[in-house]
Amino acid sequence: MVVRTELTDDETDRLFQALAASTRRDILRRTLEHEQSVSTLAAEYEMSFAAVQKHVSVLEAAGLIVKRAEGRERLVRGDPTMIARARALLAAYEDLWRARIHRLDDLLAAPASPLPKPGE
Repeated sequence: MVVRTELTDDETDRLFQALAASTRRDILRRTLEHEQSVSTLAAEYEMSFAAVQKHVSVLEAAGLIVKRAEGRERLVRGDPTMIARARALLAAYEDLWRARIHRLDDLLAAPASPLPKPGE
């Protein structure tokens, strides 16, 4: 089985838009701990069931959670695969910036060239 680690621009946008809201981050945290019904999740927040469903839908569209039907209930669990892909993306950005800082450190550590004297 081949697992993609790189995210497309659209996937990246959906991922970070999903993680931008504290309620969605909390839902993700809860569903990573253990699978829960949307009803159980909704009982934890001071908002309507429909509002929680919308948050769940945003997380599902971003690939951060997986929803499945069991009878009349919709069970939700966090998907660690997408989190690993997001972590790989952030690690690539970190590597890029660390390389830039390393080059800047090298430049600053290099002996300075003498400045030309006036009239030279």
